[in-house]
Amino acid sequence: MARVPRDQDDETGRLFELQEEVDQLKEAVTSHAVVDQAIGMIVALGRMSPDEGWRVLKEVSQHTNIKLRNVAELILIWARNGEMPQQIRAELEDALDRHGPTQIPGTPPIG
Repeated sequence: MARVPRDQDDETGRLFELQEEVDQLKEAVTSHAVVDQAIGMIVALGRMSPDEGWRVLKEVSQHTNIKLRNVAELILIWARNGEMPQQIRAELEDALDRHGPTQIPGTPPIG
């Protein structure tokens, strides 16, 4: 099949479309890394599986009406400097209580 020649405007427009797509993919990769790191923090804090950590992060986002990536960023900032908005902290504590173990693994039961 013969290639149909394109004019300069078509090629320039396509170049802009491709650059926009590359920028979106870069943003998605960065966002994914931030979310994965926050899940890792939740997993360590709550002594839970990554799937449970994902559920906790998702619940905090839904219950605070803050985008998931933004909640993840706030958790990572908290890990670095110890500061977290009270609304996020309270919801994170509640979600960890709902999903986390009732005791540290390997310790004898209380009571």
